[in-house]
Amino acid sequence: MLFTSLQYILFLPLIVGLYWICPRNLRLPLLLLASYYFYMSWIPAFIVLILGMTVFNYFWGAWLYKVEPAKKKAVFTGGIIANLLCLGFFKYTNLLLNTAAQGVGLFTHHAPAWHADIILPLGISFFAFEFIHYLFEIYRGNSPIKSFVLFALFASFFPTQIAGPIKRYKDFEKQMLADTHLKLSHFDEGVPLIILGMAKKLLLADNLATFVDMGLKDPRVYGAPELWLFMYAFAFQIYFDFSGYTDIGRGSAMLFGYHIPINFNMPYFARNVSDFWHRWHISLSTWLRDYLFIPLGGSRGGRWMTHRNLFLTMAIGGLWHGASWSFVVWGMFHGIALIVHREFQAFKASREQLKAFVDSKIGTLLSIILTFHAACIGWVFFRIQDVSQAFMVAKRMLFFSPIMTKAENHSFLVLKPELPVLVPVVMMMVITLLIANLPVSAASEKGWFKKAPAPLKAAFCTAMLIAIITFLPDTSAPFIYFQF
Repeated sequence: MLFTSLQYILFLPLIVGLYWICPRNLRLPLLLLASYYFYMSWIPAFIVLILGMTVFNYFWGAWLYKVEPAKKKAVFTGGIIANLLCLGFFKYTNLLLNTAAQGVGLFTHHAPAWHADIILPLGISFFAFEFIHYLFEIYRGNSPIKSFVLFALFASFFPTQIAGPIKRYKDFEKQMLADTHLKLSHFDEGVPLIILGMAKKLLLADNLATFVDMGLKDPRVYGAPELWLFMYAFAFQIYFDFSGYTDIGRGSAMLFGYHIPINFNMPYFARNVSDFWHRWHISLSTWLRDYLFIPLGGSRGGRWMTHRNLFLTMAIGGLWHGASWSFVVWGMFHGIALIVHREFQAFKASREQLKAFVDSKIGTLLSIILTFHAACIGWVFFRIQDVSQAFMVAKRMLFFSPIMTKAENHSFLVLKPELPVLVPVVMMMVITLLIANLPVSAASEKGWFKKAPAPLKAAFCTAMLIAIITFLPDTSAPFIYFQF
């Protein structure tokens, strides 16, 4: 079920109420059953997948912990391969078949239509990464979760089940075992986060999606200014969509007394691409660092090995996002950007004047603007699945093609009549929610909003609800990260 659906709005308070009136020893089984029901509400048969992977990793982790040291690496490798094979079968089979078919077409001048009828299970990338993290930590000497119910809930906890954040089992296990009591603060923090997340999704992301879909349906007819406008809109769309999901998930978890790690920290205020990845999808970037970049060698092998590891980590991270080569290009783009940033940092270190300028207020502002525009170029490959078309769009943006672009029989741009009205409305909503989101995002852990009087919080939530109802689009698109 979607977080923004009526079904979820009815489901969540029901489970919260049952959770707090249940005896303590029944709360975790109740949450587990609720999480499985949540997952089965889409395609019930896929409960077999998540339950099967849970059983496998529970017993495999226990074996890995007890196995003799000489066999530990082989057992660990076998568990990682099993999880990757499961993820690869569902997510990448058709990508491999299509790539192979195109390869055959180069020699036969006719590519065969190879396609497997496989439905991608929701959230498989997220819980597969959590299982891999679990096996890594057991291999490194940490003790496994002893209770199957606790382990199953760690993997299937419904607020983070479909699109993260990617949890760390030690932190989550402590929360599951804690003797948590019902507190008003659970609702005081959780409810505003849920409302804010829904506002991000319904008020902004879905309305921005209309504008983005309109422009990128056929990007060939647009020049650089229009394409930049569309990518600005997509940059905010994907931010509000994904951070909106995270806010709803974190807020929902808080109602049960669970604290899920923050996943976004105002990423478009990043000063460089490295800072961007410390602010964007934080749980994924730290996962890639701990379980891919460092195992590859990290920065221990010198300059060029570090560059190689950065590039491979980001390329694989791009592939994780979706079964399309455009995602790999997106990852490679960020890998190259991180390498350029490291080289610039080394170049700047011995030049005091350059360092002083970059660290100045003007330099900081220019760095933020440059980083945001670099991220927008990357979003081209994330949004447009056709790699050749994505390169065409990026080329026009970078080399600033003219505003008026001839297409077919048109000597001027043909825009839908609602575009002149939609643009200012969309931009006003973006600015409005950025202003509203700033104190909540920056203060969600320790700022003034958390300490604000109840009437002020109530007024904020009421304003958000009125705005959602007023600007609610006719249809709500699925969360972007559901496909991953």
